[in-house]
Amino acid sequence: MVLKMKYDFFPLSLKLLNLPIIFHLCSVSKKSVEVLDTTLRDGSQGANISFTLNDKIKIALLLDELGVEYIEGGWPGSNPKDEEFFKEIKKYKLSKARIAAFGSTKRKDVSVKEDISLNSIIKADVDFAVIFGKSWSLHATEVLKVTKQDNLDIIYDSINYLRSHGLKVIFDAEHFYQGFKEDPKYALEVVKTAESAGADVIALADTNGGTPPFEVYEITKKVREVLHVKLGIHAHNDIGCAVANSLMAIKAGARHVQGTINGIGERTGNADLIQIIPTLVLKMGFNVLKGRDSLRKLREVSRIVYEILGLPPNPYQPYVGDNAFAHKAGVHVDAVMKVPRAYEHVDPLLVGNDRKFVISELSGTANLVSYLQGIGIVVDKKDERLKKALNKIKELETKGYSFDVGPASAILITLKELNMYTNYINLEYWKVINENNGLSIGIVKVNSQLEVAEGVGPVNAIDRALRMALQRVYPEISEVKLIDYRVILPSEVKNTESVVRVTIEFTDNKMNWRTEGVSKSVVEASVMALVDGLDYYLQLKKTLKTSADNYIV
Repeated sequence: MVLKMKYDFFPLSLKLLNLPIIFHLCSVSKKSVEVLDTTLRDGSQGANISFTLNDKIKIALLLDELGVEYIEGGWPGSNPKDEEFFKEIKKYKLSKARIAAFGSTKRKDVSVKEDISLNSIIKADVDFAVIFGKSWSLHATEVLKVTKQDNLDIIYDSINYLRSHGLKVIFDAEHFYQGFKEDPKYALEVVKTAESAGADVIALADTNGGTPPFEVYEITKKVREVLHVKLGIHAHNDIGCAVANSLMAIKAGARHVQGTINGIGERTGNADLIQIIPTLVLKMGFNVLKGRDSLRKLREVSRIVYEILGLPPNPYQPYVGDNAFAHKAGVHVDAVMKVPRAYEHVDPLLVGNDRKFVISELSGTANLVSYLQGIGIVVDKKDERLKKALNKIKELETKGYSFDVGPASAILITLKELNMYTNYINLEYWKVINENNGLSIGIVKVNSQLEVAEGVGPVNAIDRALRMALQRVYPEISEVKLIDYRVILPSEVKNTESVVRVTIEFTDNKMNWRTEGVSKSVVEASVMALVDGLDYYLQLKKTLKTSADNYIV
C-alpha cells in the first residue's frame, strides 16, 4: 500500500543555521564517479544465469537509458553469442553508453599479434577494451608459470598493443587486494606497469571477494598515492561486503566502479549497482549517471533484469525491494505517518519505490488507518472499532493467516467492523467434480443463483463458475484477472492437522490486491481467497466508489 507524504529529510534546525550536511562516509562533493556495468559478462557467470542474444541487447539498451558510461558486452573470441552481440549492438544508436569488450592479457608463449584474445577484442570494433592481468605474484608464478618480470612484460605489451590499435584500455588488476597483502611491492609494480603502458583506467579487483572494507580502504588509498591514472574498483561479494568495499574504495579515491544489476555474478555475486548508485548520490554526494533522474528508474531496471532472467525479485534488496520501505510494527507505522524520516533513511520515491505498511499480529491501529487512507477512508486510530478488527486479525494469524501477504482480506474484516461493508457475495454452496481427463467441474450457488463451469483443475473451475454467476449482476467483475496463486504450509501451525494458506493476487489493470484463505483443504482455502478477492473489488468499486489507480494492497 502506498501513501505519498511530504518527505522532509533534514532537521529544520540545520536549515535555519545554514549548516552543511555531512554524511557518514564522506563530505558532500560534486565529483563524479563513472560506472561500468558487467551484468552481460561477469553477471552471466553466475549459477543459473543465462542470457540470449536478444536479452543482452535489451539490457544494454536499458543500461544506456539509465545513463551507464560503460557496458561490458562480453568476451569476444570465447563464444559465438558474444561475438554476435558486438555486431548486433552497432545497429542501435546509444545515447551515452560506450560498449567495451572484455578479454585477458596475451598468453605467455605467443606474441601480441598472434594472441587470439587481444585480436578478438580489436575485431569486435569497439572503442574500449577491458583486459585483466595478474597482480598477485602467486598467480604469476604458480598459475601462469611465468616469472614476475615476464608477467609485467605481458601486461605492458598487451595494453600497449591495444592502445596502438586506437582502443582505450581499462585494466582490471585481478586479485589485487590479496596480492597486495602478500607482496605489496609487486602488486604496485603491476599497476604502475599498466599505467606506463597507457591504461586509461586501472580497476583494483577483489576477485576472491574476501577482503574486508577497512583493508580495501587502506590499500586503495596507498595505490591512489602512487598512481596518476583514474582508479577503479571491481568487488565480489563472498563475505557480503562487495557494496561496502566499492564505497570504501571510492572514499579512498577511486572514481570508477564496476558491478552488476542486482549483484548477479559468479559464486555469491558481484557488487550490486542498484545499491551502489543511490548510495553514492544520496549519501556521498557524487554525481553518478544522470543524477536523480537515474535513481527513479532503479527499481524498474532491477525488475526488468529479474524478469528477463526468470528470477523472483529479492523483496529484501536495499532501496528497490518490496520490503525496503515496509513497516510492520505499529509504533513504527505511527511514527512514519507523522515523520517519515523517523524510520526511513531516504524517501522511497527517490529510487522509484513506495512506502508500504504491513498488517500482521505486530500491527497497531495505525497500520489499519494507513491502509484505509489508501482507499479513501479516514478513521481515527483511537476508534474502538479498529481495535476490534485488529483483535480479529491477530486471532486469525494464530490459525495460519498472514495478512502482510494478503492484506485485502484484512481490510474486508475492518470494513465489516466499521459498518462500511455491503454483502455482495453470498456463497451458499460449492462443489468440485474432478474428471479423468484432467478437467474439473465447478458448481456454485451464489446469491440464490446456481452456476456450473468446467476448468483446468478445481480452482479454475470454481473461479469460472463464480464469475459466471456474479457477472449477471455485477458485470464489472469481468475486469478482474487472477495473476498469481500460491499455496503455503504455514510453519507455525505444522502438525498432524496441518492447514494450508492460499494467497491469490488480482488485478483490474489499474490496481492490484491480494487475499488469503486458510483451511485443511487446498480447494476450500482457494475458494475463500477467490471470494475475498472478488468481494474486495466490489467493495471498492460499488460501496466506497474509490478509483485508487495503481493502488497495491
